[in-house]
Amino acid sequence: MQPTRIDTEAIRADWARRGFSCEVWIDPPSQVWRDFQYEVDAMVLLLEGECLIETPGRTVRLQAGDELLIPAGARHTVRNCGQGPARWLHGFREPPAAFA
Repeated sequence: MQPTRIDTEAIRADWARRGFSCEVWIDPPSQVWRDFQYEVDAMVLLLEGECLIETPGRTVRLQAGDELLIPAGARHTVRNCGQGPARWLHGFREPPAAFA
């Protein structure tokens, strides 16, 4: 089976149109980010590997190509549950520009 090919530049452009920043993160196997909570919406898209995102009452398993919006204020935990590194895009909704 061929790995999923994901056009990261197209995703960056799409996220920018939707008001999100976009950065690449790489987590080693077994990495866990516990109980994070952001003041703004966050977007994640898994590029490679496998991870779980847990919120109260819901657990989502992401595979390459899966995108997930994490609403502002939602407490969440991210776990790399794959055998290798998890490479993913992560972005935050940027505040609207102030009027001059």
